[in-house]
Amino acid sequence: MAGAAIRLVDVPDRPETPGPYRAPTATRNRRSAHVLREDALDNLQFIRETMERAGPFTAVPGWGLVAMGVTALGAALIAGRQTTVEGWLLTWMTEAALSGAIGVWAIWRKARASGIGLFAGPNRRFAFSFAPPLLAGGLLTYALYAVGEVGLLPGLWLLLFGAGVTSGGALSVRIIPVLGLSFLALGAVALIIPPVWDDALMALGFGGLLIAFGMVIARRYGG
Repeated sequence: MAGAAIRLVDVPDRPETPGPYRAPTATRNRRSAHVLREDALDNLQFIRETMERAGPFTAVPGWGLVAMGVTALGAALIAGRQTTVEGWLLTWMTEAALSGAIGVWAIWRKARASGIGLFAGPNRRFAFSFAPPLLAGGLLTYALYAVGEVGLLPGLWLLLFGAGVTSGGALSVRIIPVLGLSFLALGAVALIIPPVWDDALMALGFGGLLIAFGMVIARRYGG
């Protein structure tokens, strides 16, 4: 209509379509840093476990071997004075248990000082290689005692201990297989010489060799 005033009507603004929520930049940065830190820790743990599984057995207890050798020398002196087979055998069985306890404690102590668990990869592989010959030695000891062939035991013990050290030493530092081969050679000698030398050879092996090699290991490989 001519001359009519034009009426302006307020039209409400169109509401904006809500978009995804975005956290403030500082919050996003803190979350990203936290995630990166967790990823880094996970990666370090994975690398450490991989190195432990693949690495050599380094928890060789040098001073522990020396202590085992000293107790073996004492056992040889006591065994040589026994007047019965049972007394002689009990002396060496007691020494075997004592040496085993010393060895496990020394390995645990050195492994903990190195930041490696007692049952970490290299330690576990060494134990699985070392234990079977010792188990066989225990069974054969009973069998030979039962049939009255105790004279074969010193050579057998030296040979099986050497076999365990040699097989386990394949996963360790180079000096350990040398120690094992030395026991194998001594055990072979014990099988062919008169039994009167048995305690002397046991003292030389479980006493002299362990003390000598233990001192070298302690100086070169940290205790």
